[in-house]
Amino acid sequence: MRIVHQIILVLLLAACAPRGTLNLYEGASETGEVQRIYVGTTREVDTQGFPIGNRSRNLIYGRFDVSVPPDREPGSIEWPHSQTPDPSRHFLLDKHFPIKSHGEFQSLLRNELRTRRQEERTAIIFVHGFNNNFAEGLYRFAQLTEDLDLPFLPIHYSWPSAGQALGYGYDRDSMLIARDGLEAVIRNVSDTGVGEVLLVGHSMGALLAMETLRQMAISDGRAGLGKIGGVILISPDIDIDVFRAQAERIGKLPQPFYIFTSTRDIALRLSAGLTGQTARLGNTTDVDKLAELDVTMVDISAFSDGKIDHATALASPSFLRLLRSVPDVGAAYGGDPSTRVGLIPGTVLVVQNATRLIVTPITQ
Repeated sequence: MRIVHQIILVLLLAACAPRGTLNLYEGASETGEVQRIYVGTTREVDTQGFPIGNRSRNLIYGRFDVSVPPDREPGSIEWPHSQTPDPSRHFLLDKHFPIKSHGEFQSLLRNELRTRRQEERTAIIFVHGFNNNFAEGLYRFAQLTEDLDLPFLPIHYSWPSAGQALGYGYDRDSMLIARDGLEAVIRNVSDTGVGEVLLVGHSMGALLAMETLRQMAISDGRAGLGKIGGVILISPDIDIDVFRAQAERIGKLPQPFYIFTSTRDIALRLSAGLTGQTARLGNTTDVDKLAELDVTMVDISAFSDGKIDHATALASPSFLRLLRSVPDVGAAYGGDPSTRVGLIPGTVLVVQNATRLIVTPITQ
């Protein structure tokens, strides 16, 4: 009965929570900081060319220039709901450019890369999670790009989500359909001359990322994964045995490979309960089950406030400071896991190839 009560609580809270909307406000860039986000999506689009929750058989590209308000707390997103949009307070869409083909998408990325120094020629592909409409995934990635201040080329893969708490089954099926689209985005980005691709998956998007890496490995072995320079799974909603099977089929995992977990993630607790389990990959503490895999599990329970919101960590300034160090973390740590405490404070547990870090927020 406890799991039923928790589900009811989630549905009640989700019903009253305001949802993100895409507001086109040309000229917002005169006030806000613009993040130019390239998008690949398998969502259908409306008459304005904006992606919606329905599934499309086609992979569609676009560029979305998101205006981020200048004075706000790191991690925060304020939506313009009933009131008049205000670029000094709200995330807004400044411009939208449809991209007609894979070739045009690659050409635009190549043009972007020509203006960048070698160390800035990394592309980061962000895959959103369960219960995200298009605006929420896009604006969350714009927020992360702004707050992390990373000089990377940002690309958002948006797959069809029902955008509602009762849409778990629809979202899971949509995620499976979306594997080919994500593979096409990864391959197209890899062929533009980027130095490497950093793949970031949140929640069910982490499952989509792993499924896609698996099918790419089956297709052509290591060839397609050659440009993957790191993988970050944040609160992954993945069955632990499924993850192990995926990783074993992929073979040598891209490095670094980080799994951010939290024992206080209520959404993952509910997901585990619905499948008759005690934990998902994103809220487990048992690194022994991953012992043979070359992964680093980072326990960020201390960054969570224990609320229903599955994206709590992404809005934590302390977690953002931690995440900012990840792209250089492999070189900074070296091969000895014991040296990791110098960069990320906490305890270190090493079991064969896997490492578990328990970290606490940096307040200074």
